[in-house]
Amino acid sequence: MTERDRLDLRGLLPPNVMSTDQQIERFMVDLKRLEVQARDGPTDPNALAKWRILNRLHDRNETMYYKVLIANIEEYAPIVYTPTVGLVCQNYSGLFRRPRGMYFSAEDRGEMKSMVYNWPAEQVDMIVVTDGSRILGLGDLGVQGIGIAVGKLDLYVAAAGINPQRVLPIMIDVGTTNEKLLKDPLYLGLQEHRLDGDEYVSVIDEFMEAIFTRWPNFEDFQSKWAFKLLQRYRYKYRMFNDDVQGTAGVAVAGLLGAVRAQGRSMIDFPKQKIVVAGAGSAGLGVLNAARKTMARMLGNNESAFDSARSQFWVVDAKGLITEDRENIDPDAKPFARKVNEISRQGLWEGASLVEVVQQVKPDVLLGLSAVGGLFSKEVLEAMRGSTSTRPAIFAMSNPTNNGTAYPIFFILCAECTPEEAFSIVGDNIIFASGSPFKDVDLGNGHIGHCNQGNNMYLFPGVGLGTLLSGSRIISDGMLQAAAECLAEYMTEEEVVKGKIYPSISSIRNITKEVAAAVVKEALEEDLAEGYRGVDARELQRFNQKETIMASKLEAVATGDLNDYANWAPCSLRGQEELLEFVELNMWHPEYPTLVYRNE
Repeated sequence: MTERDRLDLRGLLPPNVMSTDQQIERFMVDLKRLEVQARDGPTDPNALAKWRILNRLHDRNETMYYKVLIANIEEYAPIVYTPTVGLVCQNYSGLFRRPRGMYFSAEDRGEMKSMVYNWPAEQVDMIVVTDGSRILGLGDLGVQGIGIAVGKLDLYVAAAGINPQRVLPIMIDVGTTNEKLLKDPLYLGLQEHRLDGDEYVSVIDEFMEAIFTRWPNFEDFQSKWAFKLLQRYRYKYRMFNDDVQGTAGVAVAGLLGAVRAQGRSMIDFPKQKIVVAGAGSAGLGVLNAARKTMARMLGNNESAFDSARSQFWVVDAKGLITEDRENIDPDAKPFARKVNEISRQGLWEGASLVEVVQQVKPDVLLGLSAVGGLFSKEVLEAMRGSTSTRPAIFAMSNPTNNGTAYPIFFILCAECTPEEAFSIVGDNIIFASGSPFKDVDLGNGHIGHCNQGNNMYLFPGVGLGTLLSGSRIISDGMLQAAAECLAEYMTEEEVVKGKIYPSISSIRNITKEVAAAVVKEALEEDLAEGYRGVDARELQRFNQKETIMASKLEAVATGDLNDYANWAPCSLRGQEELLEFVELNMWHPEYPTLVYRNE
């Protein structure tokens, strides 16, 4: 009431002052009631209705929006991000009400360096940029792909505590190959055929230079050019590609978890035999990350990398990839099997997936093919012959644009369902997927756990850890440290039960642990340059038994955790203090105090 009087609001609001918990409760009651009413006809999924209601809350009360999202992250993460965000992107032109983020297009060539100063925020900590060319396997959605950048940044805020005033979603519109959008009079983007080749790269070059001229901060880039752009920019700019590196990190964490579930130490990971179905950017990203993790455990030398390579059998649409393959993809070449090796195994160039599984008897069958049902009954039956005491099946593909109603996209594109895997291979397997499935009732009180390998476990922590370390690049070691941290997060009891990924409800704590691991690795690699009030010299002391970090602890007592520009050195110790440093730099959705009462 003191605030109301000082701001001349008495009489302009109902008399009862509602607490934030009461506000959340009122919103949740309204949401449940409005879900059906907000549907745009009987064919409109409830998930999209929920997205509309949450989006309206975001428009009118950002603090409350993030309070609701954080408090109900397990329920609403699939609404603001995958899988519902795919449907949002497909319908974005019709759903558009107000702009979020920035739009750069091919028509802006020569103007981008000045355009960046049109954004009102002086400080930007996190940027997510897409060109709309490949949205969750749904194809080219053009300018409508901005929805994926907006949704992902919502998770950076909710999971990593990035200040929402310091995030920026960006769309680079270079046209589209989507004929439906080219003919749609309501489409909001350039109705031109998509640029490609050198023309495309020149636009991206100008954009990257413009953005990093003003904000030399973290960027998450999504594009069908994922591999090439990552190789082009990753050692020049502070950037990350979640499609390639995030998917790879989460998969590697799951693979390490599967080793633990077999009752073995993670150091035994280099002994795992892994058959990989799919050699696209996601598949190759996982392969490279897994190989580097194995090599790191084996000594990180040339022989270690060669030994790690021998643990993978890669099968694409043409079958097993060997050195005999004509016009082999250069990125897949390091994983091509040697002819003399496979002949001894009874295999050949182009051998089918079921033939490879039968002969190799792998510990892990990893699917990143975007081909629904690829793990057929024959393939799964072949997995019964695995030499592992507890074989693992990873059906990691995400939704594809197959013309089917969106709510069952993820069922159709997954290589197999958990029911198929458990019923055919056996109750003792480890199962993971890229999209959410319900656990399987195996009878007699036993549950077959369906682990979702959600990129959300890693990308917020990688972003926050990179930001707090001040590292100018994101090294392979930092990504591997993040994956290993995630793999170690589960308790032995949970892993024995077949749980290799934690509950999304713990995402802020998971992110804190992952971010700390990223900071620590950046320090060990001498990449850390410091963050705001904490310079590189002070950060380096986190690696010592006696560490020195943050003063101004009175900010904790007063609850002023949002102004993390205030943090500067004071006495802290070891890993616990590193975790405290990370947590104190995570934004919390609290209403700012406008009027202070004199006690």
